Amino acid sequence: MQIIKPSEVKEFPLFGKVNGRIISSSDRMMFLLVELPPKGVVPEHSHPHEQMGLCLKGRAEFRSEKERAIVEEGMFYWVKPSEKHCVVSLTDKPCAFLDVFSPPREDYLEKAKKTIGQG
Repeated sequence: MQIIKPSEVKEFPLFGKVNGRIISSSDRMMFLLVELPPKGVVPEHSHPHEQMGLCLKGRAEFRSEKERAIVEEGMFYWVKPSEKHCVVSLTDKPCAFLDVFSPPREDYLEKAKKTIGQG
């Protein structure tokens, strides 16, 4: 068993001023805390990983090639593998999301490792 406090996990940049913290990662899944600044944007991107998540704080618009949806605190979302998507904060306050990836994002593991090495 592993117990982790998010405040004890070092953050690293994901996209511009959007930061992430890998809360936990195993062979098959990753929990990532994503923090968007006020009016922050996660630019359009895609990845081969399945992504599910929960909005912990704030309000944002999730966009894909086929749809747009407002996601607020307490709402869940799912992004299919390889689906192009972006996220735009709709508030003047920070937003927080718990993303779950399967399999784990190798690129984020590498970014986190580099950040820890600099700390």
